[in-house]
Amino acid sequence: MSPSATSPAIGTGPETVDAAAVRRRLLRSFTALFIGVMAVAGLPAMLADVESTPVLAWVGALAGIVSLGMALAVRHVLGPIERLVESGERLRGLYQDARNDSLVDPLTGLGNHRAFQEELPRQLEAARELGYPLSVALIDVDDLKRTNDDLGHAAGDRLLAAMGRLISTMLRSGDRGFRVGGDEFVVLMPHSDADGAYASVRRLLAIALGDEGASHGRPSFSFSAGISTYPNLSPDATRLRRQADTALMWAKRHGRTDVQIFDPERHGAADDHRATPELAAAVADVAQRRALVPRYQPIYDLVSGEPVGFEGLVRPDDTAAFADTVSLFVAAEATERTVELDLAAIEVVAAAAGDAVVDRYLSLNLSPRTLEAGAFRVSDVVVILDRHGIDPHRVVIELTEREVIEDMSRLQENLDACRAAGMRIAADDVGAGNAGLRLLSHIQFDVVKIDLSLVQGGVLRDAALGVLRAIREIAGRTGAVLVAEGIETPEQLSVVRKLGIAAGQGYLLAHPADAPLLEAADLDALEQLTLEPEWVDPRLVEIGLAEAPAARSPMADDVPPPPVDEPSPPAAPLPRRRSRRSAASPKEPAPGVS
Repeated sequence: MSPSATSPAIGTGPETVDAAAVRRRLLRSFTALFIGVMAVAGLPAMLADVESTPVLAWVGALAGIVSLGMALAVRHVLGPIERLVESGERLRGLYQDARNDSLVDPLTGLGNHRAFQEELPRQLEAARELGYPLSVALIDVDDLKRTNDDLGHAAGDRLLAAMGRLISTMLRSGDRGFRVGGDEFVVLMPHSDADGAYASVRRLLAIALGDEGASHGRPSFSFSAGISTYPNLSPDATRLRRQADTALMWAKRHGRTDVQIFDPERHGAADDHRATPELAAAVADVAQRRALVPRYQPIYDLVSGEPVGFEGLVRPDDTAAFADTVSLFVAAEATERTVELDLAAIEVVAAAAGDAVVDRYLSLNLSPRTLEAGAFRVSDVVVILDRHGIDPHRVVIELTEREVIEDMSRLQENLDACRAAGMRIAADDVGAGNAGLRLLSHIQFDVVKIDLSLVQGGVLRDAALGVLRAIREIAGRTGAVLVAEGIETPEQLSVVRKLGIAAGQGYLLAHPADAPLLEAADLDALEQLTLEPEWVDPRLVEIGLAEAPAARSPMADDVPPPPVDEPSPPAAPLPRRRSRRSAASPKEPAPGVS
C-alpha cells in the first residue's frame, strides 16, 4: 500500500497508521479532558457565595495546576509520536528507494525485467483506452558471449552499458527502455506503429555500427531486433512479446545484425497464442508419443544418377497439436525442448529407414540448440541407431548454418563425440543469409550442403555463381563432399553439374517420400528439357555455362521475326523458394527437418 502524499504514515503494510490523524485524536481527547476537569473544578464555585474569594482562589489554582499537568502530559505523549512520525517518514523514503532500486538494472540504468512486466500492461491499457498504437522492440546484442570469452566479462559489461546509453539517449522521451536478460533489451514505443518503430530501431543499429556511436563514447557493436505492434499485429501483451521474440529469432537465424517486423506470412507458424507451459506440454506430447511421420528425400550422385543417401525428414501427424513442421520446431526452441524432439525425430526416421541405408547414408538434422544443450548425449543417438540396426558409420549429422551458435566450444565437443562414434558431419544451408561461410572456418566438415538460394540464384546472378565457386574451392581443399540443395529446374541441374558438384537433391530429382526411393534418376533426360531453349540468359553464355540458341532464319519457317524494337524476353522466373521447414500443405513435410 502506497503512503499518502500529504500525511506521513507509520509502517508500510496493510495496517499503515496515519500519524496526523493520531495527533488530531490525541488533541481532541486532551481538549475534552481539560474542559471536563475545568467544569468539575468550577462546580463548587457555582454552588458557593459569589463573594467567597477563597473558593474562587482555590478554583483558579486548581485550573492552573490542571493546565500545567495537561501540557506536560501532551508533551510527554506527543514527543514519542513526533519521533515515531519522523521514523515513519524515513522508513517510507527507504522503502521507496529500495523499490526504485529493485526496478532498475544497475549496469545500464534502464528498467529491469520486473519493471518491464509492470510497465507493459500499463502501457497497453493506456493504448487501448486512448486508441493509439504501441510497439514493442525486442533487441539482442550480437556476439556477447564471444566478447566475454575473448576479452573478458568487463568488456562484455562495457558493451551492455553502451547499449543502455544508446537506448536512453537516442530514443524519444516517451519511449521506455528495459534490460530484461543478459544480452536482451526491450523498448516500449507508445504512439509508434510498426514502420515508425522500425525506423527508430534501424537508426539505433546504424549508430551502433557506425562512427556516430564512437563519437558519443560508445564502442561499435551490432544487435538483432524483432518488432510487434498493438493493435495491428497483436491484441494482448503475451502475443505482443511472443511475436517480437519470433521476429528476433528469425533475424538471428538468418545472419543477425538485422531488424525484423513480425510478419504473419513469414512467421505465422510461430505465432502461437498458447501460453508457454501449454506449448511445452504440446511439444513434450509429440516427442513422447512419437507423433511424427517420417519422410525421406533422396540425395543423388550427379554423375551416375544413383541415390547415395537420404535426408531424414519428419512432419507432425494428424494427432499432433501443431499444424506444420515449422510451428512444431519453433515451439520446441522457444520452450527449450529441442533435445527430446530431435531424439524423437531420429527414432522415427531410423525405425522406418529399413535396409535402404545398408549401403547408403542417412542424413539426420540436429539443431544447434540440441548440440549445445547440457542434456544432450551422443550416446543417446548411438543407442537409437543400434536399436534399429543402423551402423553409425552410415549416418551424417547435419548442422544448419541458419541457427545462431551460442556455445561453440560445447557444440564442437558434441560434434567430436559424434565423429568418434563413426558419424560424419555436414554443414547445412551453407551460404544462407548473412552467416555466409562462418562455420567452415570453425569446424572440419565431411559434407558441405549448399543452400538452395545459391543453387537457384547462381543460375542468373554472377555474384551467387561466384560464391558457388568459392564454396567448391574450399570444399576441395578440405576434402569435403559438396551437395547442392534445392535443384528445382533443369537449368539449375545443368549449372551445378558443370560446376563439378558431386551430389544434389531437390524437387526436380525427387520429392520426399514415405519410404526411401532406390531408383536412379535419369539426369541427362532431365537436362535435355533445356538443350534448345527459346531464350537463354546471355550472362550464362558469357561465362560458358550455356550455349546461345541456334540462329534461325525467318525464311526457314512460318514464324515471322520479332519487331526490331521488341525487347528480348525476360528470364523465366525461378520457382518460388521453398522453406526447409515449410510445406505446400499444412501436413506436408519440408526438406531438411529432422
